[in-house]
Amino acid sequence: MNQDDRETEAKFYIRDLKKLVARVSNLGANLTQNRTYEINLRFDNSQEDLQRAHQVLRLRQDKTAYLTYKGSGQQIEGMITRQEIEVGVDDFETARRLVEALGFRVIFIYEKYRSIYASADALIMIDELPYGNFIEIEGDWTNIPRLARQLNLKWENAIASSYFALFECARNELDLTFRDLTFANFANLTVSPENLGVQPAD
Repeated sequence: MNQDDRETEAKFYIRDLKKLVARVSNLGANLTQNRTYEINLRFDNSQEDLQRAHQVLRLRQDKTAYLTYKGSGQQIEGMITRQEIEVGVDDFETARRLVEALGFRVIFIYEKYRSIYASADALIMIDELPYGNFIEIEGDWTNIPRLARQLNLKWENAIASSYFALFECARNELDLTFRDLTFANFANLTVSPENLGVQPAD
């Protein structure tokens, strides 16, 4: 495996987004992507082989479009590391039709707003999802815990679950009947950290 295909990250649930952004800025991290809307389509075949193998095939649209494969994740001291292969595509809808022509179907749609900051040795993603706010720190496994400490995050509350898995937890806790994690679906809902099975890190 190409080492460049390896993604390592830690994720945390955040209550006070404004305070967190101020801490990130105080670290001297540079804003490399302003708050940007994303729509993500997750695919699987009719047998759900990817889910069973803990793999992800995803098509994302923000300012551009990307097709992404993620392998099964491995937990290392609160972080998740896995293979990630991503390629830019020129046309979101054409890429969707291509993936569907290969026998895959959309099983999950999720929306979020993402801001990206770059420090000297990591990327910091601020994610606003319909059920709450999160920070993801991506980089070398030796630097991620240090950066989390600098941001006053509770390392013991790092989240190993994907946004999809957190959604499934909320669906069960709140008896939700819809399939997708969209802002429209959650417009009139209040979701607590307990509904997601997480603890705030700030």
